[in-house]
Amino acid sequence: MQWKGLGLPACWQLPGVRRALLSSASSSSAGGLNFSLTDDQHAMQELARKFAAEEIIPKARHHDITGEYPVDIIKKAWELGFVNTHVPQEYGGLGLGVFDSSLITEELAYGCSGIQTAIEANNLAQAPVVLAGNDAQQRKYLGRMTEEPLMCAYCVTEPGSGSDVAGTKTRAEKKGDRWVINGQKMWITNGGKANWYFVLARTDAKANAGRAFTGFIVDADSPGITVGRKEINMGQRASDTRGITFEDVEVPDENRLGEVGQGFKIAMGAFDITRPLVAAGAVGVARRCLDEASRYALERRTMGKAIIEHQAIQFMLADMGIGVESARMMVWRAAWLRDQGQRNTYYASIAKALASEVANKAAADAVQIFGGNGFNTEYPVEKLMRDAKIFMIYEGTSQIQRLIISRHIADAAVAAASS
Repeated sequence: MQWKGLGLPACWQLPGVRRALLSSASSSSAGGLNFSLTDDQHAMQELARKFAAEEIIPKARHHDITGEYPVDIIKKAWELGFVNTHVPQEYGGLGLGVFDSSLITEELAYGCSGIQTAIEANNLAQAPVVLAGNDAQQRKYLGRMTEEPLMCAYCVTEPGSGSDVAGTKTRAEKKGDRWVINGQKMWITNGGKANWYFVLARTDAKANAGRAFTGFIVDADSPGITVGRKEINMGQRASDTRGITFEDVEVPDENRLGEVGQGFKIAMGAFDITRPLVAAGAVGVARRCLDEASRYALERRTMGKAIIEHQAIQFMLADMGIGVESARMMVWRAAWLRDQGQRNTYYASIAKALASEVANKAAADAVQIFGGNGFNTEYPVEKLMRDAKIFMIYEGTSQIQRLIISRHIADAAVAAASS
């Protein structure tokens, strides 16, 4: 990555920031309980916060109204190392852990979660390659992401199988040294902007979910791929969401990710990395709601005083604060566990469910505090409310998270009883 020559404000070309990001990748908090960020992490967080304030927030409303993809913003974010944060250093990336990435994600989502989702979708698509890709695959497909600001996409969801991944119908058949993929994916973030896709396809019609699917890296310009229209969503309109159709798309066997039949495990394993980051994005939205509502409550006067002096408003703001701080702690725990090489599935699901619901409640309360103004597009909170909803849906609905959490609790209960 090059830092100069792209017209970045001088304040962003901070001496030592790239060095700080690189060193942070190897110095993420370890050992005992510690809620203090390192100097490097503070520098990273502050840079992301400045970027959100000066580059994202002033342009967020334009992208929300027009649905225009934020190419220039993403390019600048890429230059600063905020895109592709998990790409290992040997392939030109920063190799940041989930914890460090969560600090960046929260700040970007504070600015606009639609723009943050477009950026974060790269990490989701790359996670299976980071987890299961061989050296050649990682060098080719992760390496290119650090050479220029490219996007990629995670193609798993289908029109009839969102939460029911086991119901995936897209199939891949082996023909010689190639695979032929047929099927349709839906709600694919970055679908129309991707350079390549991670695709989950059924390779064994009779096997159970754990052995039925295989993952593939598919170049987006492959013959037979049809990109659908950009979906006009309720919120996060800056991101690019589309259906992708595969008709006799040929993929070389060298682009098969992992062993045949291991695709479901690989695809689901990616969520242990990305769900804490989705949760971090939700925390960013909730924090923005709290800040906007607090500022407005200081300015708006009723009955002779600022509404922040009314207990009804105070309690709503207090609940927002409780939610933000609690959700962030769960994000940090899930992220820290993953960075320590410990399984974090249970905590990642708690973080995702909690933070997404905190964001939605904070957004609803912010609109309520703004009153009639909150229902108007000239004020920021109606967009926050629209943007917040998707956090309870993508990367596993809140109900799916509760299934995962409850199964872990049941397994622990059975283990305790048997011992």
